[in-house]
Amino acid sequence: MKKIAFVLLMGLAQWSAVHAQDAVAGRTKADSACALCHGPTGIATMPSAPNLAGQAPIYLSEQLKNYRGGKRQHEVMSVIAKPLTDAEIANLAAWYSSIKVTVEAP
Repeated sequence: MKKIAFVLLMGLAQWSAVHAQDAVAGRTKADSACALCHGPTGIATMPSAPNLAGQAPIYLSEQLKNYRGGKRQHEVMSVIAKPLTDAEIANLAAWYSSIKVTVEAP
C-alpha cells in the first residue's frame, strides 16, 4: 500500500511541476524556434520532423535535454537545443503537452 501511495504521490508531483510551467511562454518560444519544422501547433510541416503536439512533457523535456547535452544528435536540433535553459525546456514541454490531439483508427 505504501508503494502505491508513493507512486501516486510521485506522479502527482510530476504533474504539478509540469502544470506549474508557463505554456504561454513555451508557445512564444516555440513560435520563434520550433514552428518552422514542427508547425505552429506541434503538427510537423516537414516530413522528417516529428509531431510534438500532445506528447508527454517528461518525454519532451528529456529529449530536449539530450539534444542540448549531446546525448542525442541531430544537425539542427543539437544547435537549437544547445542554448535552451531548463526553464525554457519546461515551458516548451508545457506548451506542446497542452495541445489536445485526437486519434481516429482506420
